[in-house]
Amino acid sequence: MTWLITKYLATSAVVVLVSELAKRSDRLGGFIAALPLVTLLALIWLQLEGQSQQKIANHAWYTFWYVVPTLPMFLAFPSLLARLGFWWALASCVLITLLSFGLFALLVRRLGIELL
Repeated sequence: MTWLITKYLATSAVVVLVSELAKRSDRLGGFIAALPLVTLLALIWLQLEGQSQQKIANHAWYTFWYVVPTLPMFLAFPSLLARLGFWWALASCVLITLLSFGLFALLVRRLGIELL
């Protein structure tokens, strides 16, 4: 139980750190948020919990492919925010991401990569 609490605290600290840094500096907050900190933590947790190298490698592999279709959201959000307000922009970006992911999954399936 202590291990699980440690994981929760360390992982949530990353989110708090990013949001606090973003208050002080847009660039620094964005830079830290763009780092794959959650993925690095997940890889560390998997390693420390004795998962196989194949399991850890698969996590990194699929993370790459799942990140790509999220990128249009980051481009759309700033202009949608100005037009729609925060909550509608956020909801629109969720839809954009889902659509991008579906289309991307169909595209990479042709390369033999199954995401769905």
